[in-house]
Amino acid sequence: MTVPATTEADHARAGSATDAKARPEAEAEVLRPHAEDAFAHELEALAAADDRPRPERWRLSPWAVATYLLGGTLPDGTVITPKYVGPRRIVEVAVTTLATDRALLLLGVPGTAKTWVSEHLAAAVSGDSTLLVQGTAGTPEEAIRYGWDYARLLAHGPSREALVPSPVMRAMAEGMTARVEELTRIPADVQDTLITILSEKTLPVPELGQEVQAVRGFNLIATANDRDRGVNDLSSALRRRFNTVVLPLPATPEAEVDIVSRRVEQIGRSLDLPGAPDGIDEIRRVVTVFRELRDGVTTDGRTRLKSPSGTLSTAEAISVVTNGLALATHFGDGVLRPADLAAGILGAVVRDPAADRVVWQEYLETVVRERDGWKDFYRACREVSA
Repeated sequence: MTVPATTEADHARAGSATDAKARPEAEAEVLRPHAEDAFAHELEALAAADDRPRPERWRLSPWAVATYLLGGTLPDGTVITPKYVGPRRIVEVAVTTLATDRALLLLGVPGTAKTWVSEHLAAAVSGDSTLLVQGTAGTPEEAIRYGWDYARLLAHGPSREALVPSPVMRAMAEGMTARVEELTRIPADVQDTLITILSEKTLPVPELGQEVQAVRGFNLIATANDRDRGVNDLSSALRRRFNTVVLPLPATPEAEVDIVSRRVEQIGRSLDLPGAPDGIDEIRRVVTVFRELRDGVTTDGRTRLKSPSGTLSTAEAISVVTNGLALATHFGDGVLRPADLAAGILGAVVRDPAADRVVWQEYLETVVRERDGWKDFYRACREVSA
């Protein structure tokens, strides 16, 4: 017997209608709108211009989903801003995977935009990126399967009304895209509750003698990295249920500068921070420092360097520059300068006070000190490192 999906779908539709009425007023107060809200005009323009075949219950065709992520200009002149700067084939493979019966695993080191890509894929495919399970060491099985309203359970026993569906169960019933963040942080026995869902496309509810069967349009995106400590490896049985797409770090300094600039501008607007027209030089400096320490060699290839314990990812560069812009705005003259960035860079590089501080001091004295045009940066970094 299959659990009826109409109740959950009706509630979801009613909720969506209510949210839509309240959204114009609420958006101004939301610190970080969901992707489907922040880029609603782009999604609407793509849907209007999209005449290609769409998989069942998809809001856009695979081509339009890829265009939404990678950017482009539509025939009516609408500019679609890039959400992901990287190899096109990676995005095409990810989108194509979601159009099959295979789940998608986005794998990469921390800071390679796995969560960002996951959110925008779900927004473009299903129009809803909020069917999310956040993986932690304490994530219970109920977060992936279902839970119970214990007041109703104790009063009336197991019933459909007492069942509390997980985001994954809702996605199955409504033919939408579910997301599981940091899959490898979830305990192995809880991870494996996904095996039946992904292989059989069904979720048994033995307490009711029923099951939820996935309808067409359902799929799942998971993210994971294997660089953090304390992660749980995926079982081979579970890994086989995913098509794995590895998101690399930006291939060139120019690409990374572009990513950092775009995200800092977006975040700055949400925080009412003024733009920094002359900030591109400082962004390029932060990216250079991070890439050199990350790669263990200077840009010109002449000097070998020790790498610190942290990842020094693009996401961390975005955080450092955003914090520097806030400092320049609230405690300076609005111009982004080395002094606004030095403390943030120190915090990103020196994670292990003993080992990383030696790496940082050596980099300052052997590379930064001798580099033309970096004197102000050297002084600022020396001051905060003292």
